[in-house]
Amino acid sequence: MNFVPFDPNERVEITQGQLPHWQQRGRTYFITWRTADSIPVELWRQWQAEREAWLHHHQVTLATLDTLTSDQRREYHEHFSHRWQDHLDDCHGECLLRREDLRAHVEAALRHFDGKRYDLGDFVLMPNHVHVLVTLHDGEDVLKTCFSWKRFSAGVIQSLLGRHGEFWQPESFDHIIRSEASLRRVQLYIEENPAKARLQSAEYTWHRPESWRIFSKNPAPQF
Repeated sequence: MNFVPFDPNERVEITQGQLPHWQQRGRTYFITWRTADSIPVELWRQWQAEREAWLHHHQVTLATLDTLTSDQRREYHEHFSHRWQDHLDDCHGECLLRREDLRAHVEAALRHFDGKRYDLGDFVLMPNHVHVLVTLHDGEDVLKTCFSWKRFSAGVIQSLLGRHGEFWQPESFDHIIRSEASLRRVQLYIEENPAKARLQSAEYTWHRPESWRIFSKNPAPQF
């Protein structure tokens, strides 16, 4: 895996949805997405309202979270990001990806353009969500890449199940990795996620590439 961190000296494109999406071409991302039934709609709306109130109180938006102090950032993640992740780890919804045959199609989607459009790093396929480290090649778009993974895997899985409708929640969480230290923390998080969720070995798929190289024209800050 080629690791290319966030470059503070280069322009960032921000796309605003339910979640902010920061883009720098050719960077390494940590991406998470979940099944459509993993968080009830009403609970998700409640969390969104609480988050909007918190952001308004601190006079920031999702696009300007980087202006928070370290203590404010920690509070934000404890109130929202950690709670969201803990809910997923408790395995709500049907958790269809407990099935190895269905997870295989998600893995096939991830590997399809590996080495051609992106370099695939660590990933874990959980019963109701996916975590992926990936470095996009120049010219590739993180939103389009993630959309293609979800569209392909959902199409095959829904066909096998004889279903229609939404399999994945439309939007994903994506974060540009800022340093080698951050990369190591994310790798450890991915590796430990199944144990945290108390899963048996047959209920998830975990992968780590044998090696990766570090590339950085401008060294990123260590935080």
